[in-house]
Amino acid sequence: MHTVVVGTSGTTADDVVAVARLGARIEISAEAQAAIAAARAVVDALAAKPEPVYGVSTGFGALASRHISHELRAQLQRNIVRSHAAGMGPRVEREVVRALMFLRLKTVCSGHTGVRPAVAQTMADVLNAGITPVVHEYGSLGCSGDLAPLSHCALTLMGEGDAEGPDGVVRPAGDLLAEHGIAPVELREKEGLALLNGTDGMLGMLVMALADLQRLYTSADITAALSLEALLGTDKVLAPELHAIRPHPGQGVSAANMSAVLKGSGLVGHFQHDEAPRVQDAYSVRCAPQVAGAGRDTLAHARLVADRELASAVDNPVVLLGGTQAEGAGGDRVESNGNFHGAPVAYVLDFLAIVAADLGSIAERRTDRLLDKNRSHGLPPFLAEDAGVDSGLMIAQYTQAALVSEMKRLAVPASADSIPSSAMQEDHVSMGWSAARKLRTAVGNLNRIIAVELYAAARGIELRHGLTPAPASQAAIEALRAAGVQGPGPDRFLAPDLEAADVFVRDGGLIAAVEPVTGPLA
Repeated sequence: MHTVVVGTSGTTADDVVAVARLGARIEISAEAQAAIAAARAVVDALAAKPEPVYGVSTGFGALASRHISHELRAQLQRNIVRSHAAGMGPRVEREVVRALMFLRLKTVCSGHTGVRPAVAQTMADVLNAGITPVVHEYGSLGCSGDLAPLSHCALTLMGEGDAEGPDGVVRPAGDLLAEHGIAPVELREKEGLALLNGTDGMLGMLVMALADLQRLYTSADITAALSLEALLGTDKVLAPELHAIRPHPGQGVSAANMSAVLKGSGLVGHFQHDEAPRVQDAYSVRCAPQVAGAGRDTLAHARLVADRELASAVDNPVVLLGGTQAEGAGGDRVESNGNFHGAPVAYVLDFLAIVAADLGSIAERRTDRLLDKNRSHGLPPFLAEDAGVDSGLMIAQYTQAALVSEMKRLAVPASADSIPSSAMQEDHVSMGWSAARKLRTAVGNLNRIIAVELYAAARGIELRHGLTPAPASQAAIEALRAAGVQGPGPDRFLAPDLEAADVFVRDGGLIAAVEPVTGPLA
């Protein structure tokens, strides 16, 4: 099994996916263990002093003005976890919780949080044991971190609340820890606060969405190429020199992908010789690289933001080692800050929901064109076997249209909203968790939309009797059929075919079928 070693300088998107989705084991590097211990020594020294230090010897948020005596500090840390574990609604997916916990551990290992090494090791042990805290849909405003979701995770470390075991059964967290030989954490100064003050939930969902969207954008280039073939369109608009004079990087990549898929096609170039001659294709076909390319460039920006956040230590307050002598002995100190604000992550989560909606929209327009006898250039109405007796793919497009409509609603930015909390102390919040949650829904919808276009385009190509598709297109269709998606014929129960197509796209089967012919697609 793959092992991810966590050091002091952040982590990578690949490591997040490996832990969240593939169950990779986690080790804490010796460098990180030393940094954690050094930061803890600073907290212990400050805790022994009479002066109040936020998060160490004070209350939190709007209650930060109260100085907490030594005998109440452990209770304070337990209480913040218990009181903040106030989520409601359905359970969040296992992969999201694992990503959230791993990213919190990443910040702990930076040496800027002040927790003890034993706390960090317990976090790794829980993840390695396959124990997943029960985290709920609602409870984060995306500022002061994903407070409620992270608090539910911290509660599990304390042996309280509920968690899912490696067998998928939800049980008391204390029982699960005991079964795996993990001692519950007894929190000390600052540790409760350090476990729940970060952007880890929204960041984890951003990283996984980027991985999924990369696959979907490549898949959409393939289905756009298949639709162009089925509609007897022209591939001349994909010429590299056309895209070189408008040098948006993503646009050139999408055009190159489509050209690679269409190489050797016997269906392209008939657009001036069919029964409805045309000078140029409709925008949904002709402008496919421009729309998909703009989305690709948005993904690139979001990836830059994610990488910066993955390299960050997000907590409040943070431990800073070194500095000037004027700042204290050795310059070590604990400082309040605003790095927990989720705005950078929230914005790109919303950007991605917008471009995903537009990619879904243009894919649906191509599908509708394939089904309309007045615009499909010789294909039967709704790609039906016996139109009138058979309805063909009429309602498959309805389903696709419903998904696109929801995508447009999901594209409304969550980060444009803010709602004050904590007695106006936290008076501006990012709503990044909400942006991430709706993006997850949007990504799932986009996969289905692309699957419907694939289903329709493949059928359209097969109905072009006497014309030979590109070798890559033929490979895609053959793999689709092998995956259990049936070809043209009389009406049948369509939902199983659509579900199989959805799985085929989601599991990477479409790209895997094409790349042996085209070479690697971007």
